[in-house]
Amino acid sequence: MKYLRQFCIILLISFLGELFHILIPLPIPASVYGLVLMLTALCTGILKLAQVRETADFLIEIMPVMFIPAAVGLLDSWTALQPIWFPVVVITILTTVIVMAVTGRVTQYMIHRSRQQKSKGADIQ
Repeated sequence: MKYLRQFCIILLISFLGELFHILIPLPIPASVYGLVLMLTALCTGILKLAQVRETADFLIEIMPVMFIPAAVGLLDSWTALQPIWFPVVVITILTTVIVMAVTGRVTQYMIHRSRQQKSKGADIQ
């Protein structure tokens, strides 16, 4: 029952993301709205991490399975992709490297900042 409740919470936030996508005329995917809503709910304390943790962990674990339909779709449309496969591969590799580098830098910055705040807090006490 706990997993069903957690999944319903995640679905509700996804649905709210879909509503925002319909109501706000910006070229932003509904999933991004949903992620921002989830982040906001978690950061403000409206939603506690324990209320969605197990189901979110499960969804992350099965995420690779979700890419299978997309891969099959690419195989299905190979005739359309054949003339442009090289630029697509180059762009995919470049953007993957850029995303990994930016994510790593942001993570390092956040860890460094967190350590600085902890050391300042220890100095005050």
